Amino acid sequence: MRRDLPALAILALLAAAPFIGFGEGHVLTLLARGMIFGVAAVSLALIVGGAGLVSLGHAAMLGFGAYAVVILDKAGITDAAIVLPVAIAAAAGFALVTGVIAIRTTGVHFIMITLAFGQMAFFTAASLSAYGGDDGYTLYGRTEVLGRRLMENRLAFHFICLGALALTWLVCRLVLASRFGRVLRASRENDLRVQAVGLAPYGYRLTGYVIAGALGGLAGFLLANSAEFVAPAYLSWQRSGELLFMVILGGLGGLHGAMLGALVFVVLEEYLAHALGEHWRLVFGPMLILSVLFLRGGLAGLPGTLRGLRRG
Repeated sequence: MRRDLPALAILALLAAAPFIGFGEGHVLTLLARGMIFGVAAVSLALIVGGAGLVSLGHAAMLGFGAYAVVILDKAGITDAAIVLPVAIAAAAGFALVTGVIAIRTTGVHFIMITLAFGQMAFFTAASLSAYGGDDGYTLYGRTEVLGRRLMENRLAFHFICLGALALTWLVCRLVLASRFGRVLRASRENDLRVQAVGLAPYGYRLTGYVIAGALGGLAGFLLANSAEFVAPAYLSWQRSGELLFMVILGGLGGLHGAMLGALVFVVLEEYLAHALGEHWRLVFGPMLILSVLFLRGGLAGLPGTLRGLRRG
């Protein structure tokens, strides 16, 4: 329970945010975006921290979830009871098909294979002229919930994103705490020892990869509704790199680090873009590099780092 307190504190603060001075429209939109990327980052942290699988194709999972919304929207299907399961299933299916091959590798080979699959998905999305091609696709409206446009209400959408983030954290937390999760972590530390006790790491890793993909599809569903626009850029390797950096920035010591890293990344990106205009990346890039160099435990490990400095 003590290890869960930071995550619960972050979720509680996000729940209280609209009522303690962060209830303005643009602020709620920014927080919703941070929570959506938090869902994606936590799902990525499941395989990076849990199984040691560093993926540069995780944005493809978001893209599959987002394009499922687009395809059904053009077909006139906007009910969340249909759209959400299809988005999750599409992302999980892509993770399963690509994971069957990618999970057979590790290290740099796994990184490059996931990057290749992600780029294949990116160029496929760019070729879909019926759904905007390179220009993207603008949704006619957000997905309906029980026949109501509930997602168009900023406050309601804030709590929908919060619920998705809490559910994603809980699922990943339970997975890592289970026997399944212990095998994942053991295979990350020493693959041969896991095989020596009669377990096959491949099946565990593939299952974890599919779970992460399904949760990535959930993030894609929310991202499409948040922006009301979907483009191939959602699947790009740059987006995958950003997600990976959110996980590293937050810290690999726990899932709450991925949540924190995503929120800080999104807020910092928005603030610098507003303050510095088109040159904001010249400051943003070095800040991220310095944070990796000097925050070895990530933002989640900052209190422990400060305590160590105080003792020193």
